[in-house]
Amino acid sequence: MDPDAVAKAFVEHYYSTFDTNRPGIANLYQDGSMLTFEGQKVQGSHNIVSKLTALPFHQCRHHISTVDCQPSGPAGGMLVFVSGTLQLVGESHSLKFSQMFHLMPTPQGSFYVLNDIFRLNYA
Repeated sequence: MDPDAVAKAFVEHYYSTFDTNRPGIANLYQDGSMLTFEGQKVQGSHNIVSKLTALPFHQCRHHISTVDCQPSGPAGGMLVFVSGTLQLVGESHSLKFSQMFHLMPTPQGSFYVLNDIFRLNYA
């Protein structure tokens, strides 16, 4: 398994799903997963998806600039750090963001998001 390839595939899937079918990201989280979104902590797949679907915008487009990853511990996890821009529909300017995912393997051979931290980057 190539961690960089896994990270790239995960990032493409995550943001494509977020941008086109936000409720569809529910299967990427589990009950023990935690999201920190702009400083607000939310735990559990249902609560995370509720938070993300309640954001004040319904359509957006992520443009990814960088994806960095590292293996994490003996359990086969991975840290994935993403930077890029977020374009909201109807807005002329884009917002810079950073997001960190801690991915953990599932018994089925895929990964789920254990930890997710999102921040807008203000200049």
